[in-house]
Order: sequence, then structure tokens, then C-alpha cells
Amino acid sequence: MVVESDGLLDESSLAAAPLPQEAVRVRLDRPRADDLTDLVFLANNKTVAANLATMPYPFTVQDGRALITKAGVPRPNFALFAIRMKSTGRLIGIARYANVEPGGPVHVGYWLGEPFWGQGLATEAVHSLVDHAFTYNDIQELQGSCRVTNPASRRVLIKSGFQYRDQGMIRSVGAGGSVPIERYTLERAVWKSLKGWGQGR
Repeated sequence: MVVESDGLLDESSLAAAPLPQEAVRVRLDRPRADDLTDLVFLANNKTVAANLATMPYPFTVQDGRALITKAGVPRPNFALFAIRMKSTGRLIGIARYANVEPGGPVHVGYWLGEPFWGQGLATEAVHSLVDHAFTYNDIQELQGSCRVTNPASRRVLIKSGFQYRDQGMIRSVGAGGSVPIERYTLERAVWKSLKGWGQGR
């Protein structure tokens, strides 16, 4: 959950993808201008920002507009989604995958607004995000990270098939400095074996 990148949307991968990406209770689709109020309200949370790499705190209207605007810029191996409740269509968070560095590994990043924590919604969203990444891109491995103090994000990664790799440090804008993280990986072959996402478990 810590590693997420600037909100740039890869039109080339999304053009071929059916949108929205459906899960049981949530769906992933493109952020829109009319999401701005919900986006700013939920993102302007120090606890959320402190668990991410690049999200500022305070998160302003200008930050929200910039994220939505950047969502239209093409970039390889990248998708940026609004996480929405299927029942209401309202934005409850953001999920994306991207090369943090050009040619580098593809990282997943995600966050939910605090009112939606602890309900399993992030796991649904990450399952859909992973499915999109492997289905519509030639990605062989995804990486994910979480702060060592964030057991909820660790559970999301593990439930999504990611396997522990190592620990390290990363700079978090919201936390105001470097924080220790755990890094996880998910290979395409493992994803294929888990595509039922818990069916039969």
C-alpha cells in the first residue's frame, strides 16, 4: 500500500479492457470530475497519507483535480482506477499499478477512505486490479509494499496472492520522512493458479 505512483492512466492498456472491472461489492473504473468532492474528503486524511508514498497531506482540491487530470495521460504498464461501491457508484478509494521507475518493476498501490476500512473491500479491489494488470499487459510480476505498522494492508496483499520478499525503507510524503516497509511479489504463474480468488477455499 505504501508504493503508489503519480496518477497517470495508460489509455493503451485500458482501451482493450472491459470497463468497469467488476468485483462482488466494488467496481473499478476511471475517476471523473464529479468524483472530486468524495476524493478530496476521503484522501484528506493523515492516516491514509502516512501509509502511502506520494499522497500529500493535506490533500487539497487542487491535488484532487491534478490526479483526475493526469488520469487521461497514456503510459505503458499503468492503470489508475476509482474504487466504487457498486450499490451507490460513489468513489471510496483509488487503486493503480505502475512502473515506479521507467523499465522497473510494476507496483500496485491502493487506498480506501477510512469509513470503508475493515470490510474486505480493499481485497476485492486489489483482486480486480491484479486481474486487470495480468490480463491486459505482458507483466510477469507485480510488486506491492506496506508499512510494517499496517497489518490491514499486509493482509490484503497476502489474500491477493502476494508473497513476502524482504524489508526496506521508503520516503513517505504523508508521514514526513522515511518509513520501514515490507515488500511482496506476485508472479503471473501464481496468479493463474489463484484466479478463483478463494473459490473452494
